Amino acid sequence: MTCNGISIRLAAKADAGRFNDALAQLSHDLGDPHGTRPEDLVRHGFGTSPILRGLLAETEAGAVVGALLCSPMFSTVSGGAGLYVSDLWVSDAARGAGLGPRLLAAAIKTAPADWNVKFLKLSVYDNSPRARAFYDRLGFAPTTGETVMRLDHLHFDGLTGEP
Repeated sequence: MTCNGISIRLAAKADAGRFNDALAQLSHDLGDPHGTRPEDLVRHGFGTSPILRGLLAETEAGAVVGALLCSPMFSTVSGGAGLYVSDLWVSDAARGAGLGPRLLAAAIKTAPADWNVKFLKLSVYDNSPRARAFYDRLGFAPTTGETVMRLDHLHFDGLTGEP
């Protein structure tokens, strides 16, 4: 998938370091901590039961200028599989060239055919109006009546009964 000298491909196990570097840049850009290590991506993306998929966008010279991390999900409301896009990053130098939509489309096109992906889902930070405007232009919309909830740390350990 090459356009304007930038190709998009599935990340391979050997790309874990470069893929993590791109994700770390996104974390930095958002002001977030980055708790992921390359070995986490290898374990969760290339182990016996992968739970994530990664895409890399590269220039002809091999520089990474975009990345996407997604995970499969299932919706009983939609009656099918979707992809949860947890991370989408495009370098400053590559912004405005349509790479973000290309990465999202590639996530759908490269998903295993038997998943029959019917939708994409993602979260947008409230303090990121440019990202929100980008997703609005593509047709993404807030899910009415839904609030994103998260359980971690102390409460997670309490639920599982493990420290």
